Amino acid sequence: MSDQTGQPAPAALPALPVTFRPARTRAVLLTAGVAVFVALAVISVLLPNLSPGERTSFVFTGALLLGALVTLSRPKVVADETGVTVVNIATSRRLEWAEIVRVNLRPGDPWVFLDLTDGTSLPALGIQPGIAKQQAITDARALRALADARSGSETAGSGDTDAD
Repeated sequence: MSDQTGQPAPAALPALPVTFRPARTRAVLLTAGVAVFVALAVISVLLPNLSPGERTSFVFTGALLLGALVTLSRPKVVADETGVTVVNIATSRRLEWAEIVRVNLRPGDPWVFLDLTDGTSLPALGIQPGIAKQQAITDARALRALADARSGSETAGSGDTDAD
């Protein structure tokens, strides 16, 4: 939806706290992880000539793969009254609203990028257009609207959003 200037209408502010995460991607990763673990555990039981050590290694391998996929499903962006917590695969960073200059999701970007007041850009893997492009665009717009409203800066909303 657009206003009279042809600009997209501002996104309605979601109630805080709000968590953005790639739900479909997370579901696929966790389902695949459990399936691999169960398959390897069943194989370890059904193969008749395996030693106890070999059976244990099958189960251990399944547990390692499950753990890796659980770690990959970790990313999220949590917005609350005081700021944003960006949880990526191996790191987590807390930002105050005033630190966010711009929220960007440009065509071809694998996830949202937050431009910060210190001149750096922080990837926010919790909003990624992979499997659910429209949901990522909606989430990026909502985060941008929150940043605009909370930071008191008009520049927070000047980033591009992939609208296709």
